[in-house]
Amino acid sequence: MTIEFLDSANVVDTSQACIRKTIATPATEVLGRIGNLETRLARSAAEIDAAQAVRYKVFVEEMKAQVGPDAERRKRDVDSWDSICDHLLVLDTSIEGDPEDQIVGTYRLLRQDVAERAGGFYSASEFAIAELLQRHPGKRFMELGRSCVLPDYRTKRTVELLWQGNWAYALKHGVDAMFGCGSFPGVVPEEHALALSFLYHNVCVKGEWAVSARPELYRTMDLMPSEAINPKKALSALPPLIKGYMRLGAMVGDGAVVDHAFRTTDVLIVLPISNISGRYLNYYGADAGRFSSTVS
Repeated sequence: MTIEFLDSANVVDTSQACIRKTIATPATEVLGRIGNLETRLARSAAEIDAAQAVRYKVFVEEMKAQVGPDAERRKRDVDSWDSICDHLLVLDTSIEGDPEDQIVGTYRLLRQDVAERAGGFYSASEFAIAELLQRHPGKRFMELGRSCVLPDYRTKRTVELLWQGNWAYALKHGVDAMFGCGSFPGVVPEEHALALSFLYHNVCVKGEWAVSARPELYRTMDLMPSEAINPKKALSALPPLIKGYMRLGAMVGDGAVVDHAFRTTDVLIVLPISNISGRYLNYYGADAGRFSSTVS
C-alpha cells in the first residue's frame, strides 16, 4: 500500500508534558480537514459497510487477499472485530452523493478497554501481546488495523489526515501506546531479507516493550548480518507505512508472521506515545489542532 507519513522539517520540539492533554471529540465531530478531504469516525452502520467495501477493493481486488464466500458475494472485507472497533474515515467531500460514496480511506481503531470486554485484540492471533500488556498494567493501549487508501488518494494529504484522526482519538481516550501489524507483500519472508534484517538490527523492541511473534508462527527476521546491510537500500525497501511509523518513533517486535489469507508477511509495530518524535508532535499539535483548526 503506497501511503506515507509526512516527514516534516524545520519544526521545533515540544514538551512531553503536553502529550497526555485530552480533547473533547464527540463521535460526530470532524477531526480534521485539508481542502476537500476530511477525517472523522464512522457515524452509522452504512458508513462502516462502505468502509468495508473500500477495504475489499484494496485487500481483495488489488492485493488478492482470500476471503470467505459470503464476503466474496457481498464484496466486503469483514471480520468479527468490526463490530467492536471504531472506524476512522477519510472522505472526499467533492464527490457527489451520500457520505458513503465519499469514503476514500479508512483505519480501524480498537481501545484496550473495549478489546478486554470483547475477547481481545486482533493482533493477538499473530503476536504474543499478552505479556506486553501485563508488563504495563497502568498504561492504555490502542490497536491500529486495516489501514487502506484507494489508489487515487495515496498522497501525503490523505495520510496526514489519517494520522490526524489517530492522534486526536488517542488524545481523547488517554492512550499511552499504539500497536498494530505492518505488512510486507507476499508470503516468503526471505524475499524481504534486507528490510526485515534492518528492522531486526535497528529498531527491534527490547526491555519493557519486548514482544514477539507467537512461537508456532514465528519466522526469523535476522536473515542478514548487520555488517552486510546497506541502510539506504534497506530503508527504500521498507513498505511506506512501516517507514512512516519508524519516523514517528515506532519499534518493531521480534519475529515475522506469514498471513496466507492476506498474502502478506507481517511484523508488529509498537509505538509508545512517549516515543513520538517532537517534530511530529509539534507539526500535528500536542492537542491535535494542526488540521482541526480549519474545521468550522
